[in-house]
Amino acid sequence: MDDAIVCQGLVKRYGSFTALDHLDLAVPKGSVFGFLGPNGAGKTTAIRLLTGLARASGGSARVAGYDVGRDSIALRRRISYLDQQPHFYDWMRGRELLEFAGQLFGMHGSALRTRVAEVLALTGIANAAERKVGGYSGGMRQRLGLAQALINQPDVLFLDEPVSSLDPAGRYDLLTIIEGLRSTTTVFMSSHILADIERVCDRVAIINRGRLIVEASVEELQARYALPIVVVQVEHAEPAGLDALLERIRAQPWASSVALDRDELRVGIHDSANAGPELLRLLAESGVSVVRYEHVRPNLEDIFLRLVGGEAAV
Repeated sequence: MDDAIVCQGLVKRYGSFTALDHLDLAVPKGSVFGFLGPNGAGKTTAIRLLTGLARASGGSARVAGYDVGRDSIALRRRISYLDQQPHFYDWMRGRELLEFAGQLFGMHGSALRTRVAEVLALTGIANAAERKVGGYSGGMRQRLGLAQALINQPDVLFLDEPVSSLDPAGRYDLLTIIEGLRSTTTVFMSSHILADIERVCDRVAIINRGRLIVEASVEELQARYALPIVVVQVEHAEPAGLDALLERIRAQPWASSVALDRDELRVGIHDSANAGPELLRLLAESGVSVVRYEHVRPNLEDIFLRLVGGEAAV
């Protein structure tokens, strides 16, 4: 079988509310797969179903070759799950906690000690292995959580917002580790930091209101959905004048999206032929000082905002 995860018509209802609505999904073995959607879209519900933490109302799913509904014990031996905010026994030392986790998977003796040493080295916390977990920083706790999730050498690793609490340096380091896992396991990763998903994932699925909107590689999404983007960087702009400029641009028929991040304005456009001259005219009339004007390749965030519209919080 070439797919590590296969969902067919997967449904989860809570009374009259449908949290997941006939999800069809195929995740290739050995891939890093990104799972995106607004708040309440059904991401966590899907992960709970795929890990056997909740029972589906309909449909079927196979993970690592096991039927999720029928082979739950065997399945749990071959998968792992790292929550957004992992909880540990703070009185344990790092090495002790990993040995405890390994024992839960039936590991003992030299095999357990060797595996603990491997995951400590892989996640970069070997020098903190003898310290109590209660003294770990947030980044170290996240690394320890990943080490714990890898202790059983899972066929499929589920990560729910794995780097959301880390600073940029910590995020970079952990993402580098995740990138390196594709040779040994399949990673199913939910994150609200779209640039991180774009960096490490081979394929991406976007869901909204419990339904799958699209599933493809980032390159396929860019070719299929991305509209041209113009980036305008301004300086020394008065807030009132900048707000007026934004409103004027939003009112144009060729503007598909307008977003401002500090001093950078990103304008999605429908009609490149008319948008260019008109946007330059609006900028000149506004009196703002422009230091950069550039046509750029749309990124995953641009595509996500186009597909989910105003429900963009992920």
